Amino acid sequence: MNNMQNADDLGKLLLRLVLGILILLHGIAKIMAGPAYIIGVTVDAGLPAALGYLVYLGEVIAPILLIVGIWSRLAALIIAGNMAFAIFLVHGKQLLSLANTGGWALELQGMFLVTALALVLLGAGRFSLGGRGGRWN
Repeated sequence: MNNMQNADDLGKLLLRLVLGILILLHGIAKIMAGPAYIIGVTVDAGLPAALGYLVYLGEVIAPILLIVGIWSRLAALIIAGNMAFAIFLVHGKQLLSLANTGGWALELQGMFLVTALALVLLGAGRFSLGGRGGRWN
């Protein structure tokens, strides 16, 4: 295996770990706080309350799959969908705003979303339990 392929696989690992760990921390916080806030946001948007529980799929299950490298493309797609819903339901008013520091008000959410989309396209790489092969990895 050449050094460029190793570097590509290491880059994919870094993306998977950073996105997975940071999103998982949000999921753990939501588990600790309980579902009330998420259910409230979902219902206020006119969506079924049960849909709010999908946040746990996007912020707990999918990040764990991404971290270990199983079904990584699917996990990243779920995280991307979760982030799109978060931007729409919670942060919509900030979409065209700048933060006090001059950066985009949604730079964290935007980075999570785009990193997840990159992983959908790139896959997990060699340094994963699922390996480089496989449709969803």
